[in-house]
Amino acid sequence: MSQIDRSLQLDALGWCVQASRIPSPNCDERPAPCVIDLLVIHNISLPPGQFGGPYIADLFTNTLDASVDPYFEHLQPLRVSSHFLIRRDGALLQFVSTLQRAWHAGVSQFEGRERCNDFSIGIELEGTDTHAFCDDQYATLCALTDALQRRHALKSVAGHQHIAPGRKTDPGEFFDWHRYQAQWASGFATDAPEQGVKMALRFAHTVQKTASNASKKTHKKHD
Repeated sequence: MSQIDRSLQLDALGWCVQASRIPSPNCDERPAPCVIDLLVIHNISLPPGQFGGPYIADLFTNTLDASVDPYFEHLQPLRVSSHFLIRRDGALLQFVSTLQRAWHAGVSQFEGRERCNDFSIGIELEGTDTHAFCDDQYATLCALTDALQRRHALKSVAGHQHIAPGRKTDPGEFFDWHRYQAQWASGFATDAPEQGVKMALRFAHTVQKTASNASKKTHKKHD
């Protein structure tokens, strides 16, 4: 994808016009004042490792039937949601308005700020830590990232693993951060000023790698 598809648009209430809308009750109001400046990438599959079916949407709408699979039993008490889900074929579903707080991050911290749900938008990719993601998913993710930044002026992108290290591992090593960043940046580079995108995104995996490399050099110098 050499240029980002700008067909995705958010309406005044924070819903993507082109997404299939499945409202989740698992959300609430963001604290005021609130600047929405972080995008969090997750992965999910239900049952684990199986794709397709209604079960992710059922989980996010509290209608998951525990009798379908033994794994679902421990999910019954959960009340979780994400703003968006991108299916394996690139199809886009939305569960919570971007203006509201979805319950996707849990106990989390980003650059010294706790409670990432307060200031973030969560995107679930249908997948696992052990499967490569699909071309259509990257295409939709880049288009959605662009649309969200034009609306909310996002500054940073992180994985669940970056904001809850040790507790979460998604989107995992099979998510190609370099591809995502390069594919998004190639579209960003063609932007005209009047299109309203004013800043590049900071990708947490790059920031962390830079910090890690700097730390290794410092330690080596003092060994």
